[in-house]
Amino acid sequence: MLRTTLLDDSGQLQQGGVELIDQWRQSDKSFLWLDLYGEAESEEAALFGQFGIHPLAIADARRQRHPPKLEVFDDHLFIILQGLDAESQTLDFGRIQIAMFAGERFLVTRRDGLSVSINHWWGADQLSRTMAAGGIHLALAVSKTVAQRYLDLLLAFEPTLSELEDGLQEHPDDQTMRELTTHRTRLRKLRRVFRYLAGVFEALREVDTPLFDAESREYRHQLLDVYEKYERLFSLSTMYYEVASDLVDGYISLTSHNLNSTVQILTVLTAIFVPLTFLAGIYGMNFENMPELGTENGYFVLLGAMALIAIVLLVVFKRKHWL
Repeated sequence: MLRTTLLDDSGQLQQGGVELIDQWRQSDKSFLWLDLYGEAESEEAALFGQFGIHPLAIADARRQRHPPKLEVFDDHLFIILQGLDAESQTLDFGRIQIAMFAGERFLVTRRDGLSVSINHWWGADQLSRTMAAGGIHLALAVSKTVAQRYLDLLLAFEPTLSELEDGLQEHPDDQTMRELTTHRTRLRKLRRVFRYLAGVFEALREVDTPLFDAESREYRHQLLDVYEKYERLFSLSTMYYEVASDLVDGYISLTSHNLNSTVQILTVLTAIFVPLTFLAGIYGMNFENMPELGTENGYFVLLGAMALIAIVLLVVFKRKHWL
């Protein structure tokens, strides 16, 4: 799919296809946004060539699961983002790769799935004003929307984490443990993505290029806003990951404690029955010459001795707080 939006020199927006590229070339004051999805490599290469995009950057944009990155060229900036796909509503999310080539008079976006963030800006009321500010401003606007979707997802997860925490304290079970382990794995992946994304926009703050006025108040404010959003995402995902990890560790400790208590009780019972079994074994050997077997009250004496041993051991274990 190929679509274009043109902001002409009169400030009017036009949406169409490849024909708007020629119209864009005819005016030095116009701005073009080209959005690509699912195009053949040969057609993509021809389109990228019209904007002077470096072949190595094109190769990176096509590479699957490329980590977020920033690269500066003479006439454009190259940014790779990892965004949420259109169906993602929970931590069981799918990701899409968004490659953006931001020039002074153009923005080219390439994605490998449906992007809610790009579609949001494609029909936004502020689109013409943002396009008029330049390619980097439109790229930052899309990046901010990507961050906001992540933020909404994380904030929606917080009550779920609280419920799991309460459930683990009240009724710990293996099902809750499995859910926590799954969420911890997903949070670890998110944290890694956010660390990359925050690094991209932190590096962009140090970029000095004639493509845009890096000292303008509007640009610096917009960039700082995007950077802080990704920093917040990294902090939140780290905090939730640590909470989930603490809960998992707490469950393991609680399970180990319960197991130790069970083993301790079994050990005490074993310790009590060892001397009793020993005595029963001696007088159960059926030798003909065992003088004490002829004692009139020997049976009751033995039972009394066994009971006394058991009581003494119980008292000892109780005083040592083993019971």
